[in-house]
Amino acid sequence: MQATTIRRATAAALLAGLAGAAQAHTGHGSHSLMEGLVHPFGLDHLLAMVAVGVWSIAALPRDKAWQGPAVFLLALVVSATLGMLGVSVPYLEHGVSLSVVLFGGMLIVATRPMPAAMGQGWGLGLIAIAASLHGLAHGSETPESGFAGYAVGFLLTTAALHIGGVGMGLAIRRWLGRRSVAALGGLGTALSAAGVYLFSQLAA
Repeated sequence: MQATTIRRATAAALLAGLAGAAQAHTGHGSHSLMEGLVHPFGLDHLLAMVAVGVWSIAALPRDKAWQGPAVFLLALVVSATLGMLGVSVPYLEHGVSLSVVLFGGMLIVATRPMPAAMGQGWGLGLIAIAASLHGLAHGSETPESGFAGYAVGFLLTTAALHIGGVGMGLAIRRWLGRRSVAALGGLGTALSAAGVYLFSQLAA
């Protein structure tokens, strides 16, 4: 009964968030540290960053779990700088939404047996590509002044969301045991569905 209640509450919270997050990069400023701290709480960014932390626990060896967040942060910094300089790609927001679908799929794949080196290498490469889309989106919204404070803010929040994802992954592994595979698969499916919804709102 308790598990059913938790699932229903989680689903309700996710749907509530989706209802207000179709345009995740509008309606806020980008001129200060505080606005940088708040910016990654757009649902597409939030889900992607948490997913990277969970995937890193599920797919990487214990001593390499830091690599997923590290790759994301590095690619985010580089691409945000490029975005600030005017570099962009077509349908950037659509790509950001689809990155959530990608990370959901990566969580599902992480539950399947496959050669470790191949899975880890491809996974980190995909994280770098997705992070570049997020970074370009951040960078394209930078102010004429105050970029440093804004950048520090969104990097701090990104790191915190990664840590939250790592904690979630550890909790799933510790408390669910054998059921963790099913939990990761369900979480991946939910993330992919959320990404499809976000994409559909942009495409509408």
